Amino acid sequence: MSPDEALRTARVRLSHCPDPMRDARRLLAHAAGLEPGALHRLQDEVPADTAATFEAFLERRAGGEPLARVLGYRDFWRHQFRITPDVLDPRADTEALVARALEVPWQSVLDLGTGSGCILLSLLADRPAARGVGTDVSEAALGVARGNAHALGVSDRADFIRSDWWQSVSGRFDLIVSNPPYIAADEMDGLSPEVRDHDPHLALSPGCDGLAPYRIIAAGASAALRPGGHLMVEIGWKQGPAVAELFSAAGLADMDLHPDLEGRDRVVSARRGS
Repeated sequence: MSPDEALRTARVRLSHCPDPMRDARRLLAHAAGLEPGALHRLQDEVPADTAATFEAFLERRAGGEPLARVLGYRDFWRHQFRITPDVLDPRADTEALVARALEVPWQSVLDLGTGSGCILLSLLADRPAARGVGTDVSEAALGVARGNAHALGVSDRADFIRSDWWQSVSGRFDLIVSNPPYIAADEMDGLSPEVRDHDPHLALSPGCDGLAPYRIIAAGASAALRPGGHLMVEIGWKQGPAVAELFSAAGLADMDLHPDLEGRDRVVSARRGS
């Protein structure tokens, strides 16, 4: 089968996907060990081993598995991050948190619930003199984050520790960031199947009203921030006022809401007083 024939067949099988030809091209390139824009290197016929791998990828994608899960990586900020079933699939909304964090001065950063490490490592890659710590309750997730740190060349400036929120955190930081689980229990059924059925539920929802992690973060933030240090968290787009109120009640100052690319509230920022 020629590459064009393989892509035409795949497009039909993936017709339920938002962009079937894009997915088909990326899966074929991945099966062939090529960059997405290098399919022209495949000549008149797709090799048998590539065709078999491509077929396996197509079956997974046609069955509803997200493209990034099939590929095993996600492009986020300026980099590519390996993902596994143990970590949340990073999404563009979270880039609003990275962008906001890079607007303020800091040399040390703590990422609570680091997952793949996408937030922490994106920040460190853009701040070559900075150091950071990523925590997660999942040792498997920490393994993914360590691998991504090595791939980005920042492993000498990133430490990872297993911690249930503040449990094993010590020291103080200029900046604390987090994308905690925030989906309320009664909202889980309404999520896209690509999210609900493939992201770890522990990383999606803490249950109840979705605010429990913010209560924990608020309770410990002042002790872990240097005077004048910043706290920034991703939120569900309706949660801004409630999270800001929690941070204010914990004694933090300068609460502000920041939008994502679609103009929805996505980040709450606060600061510890001097």
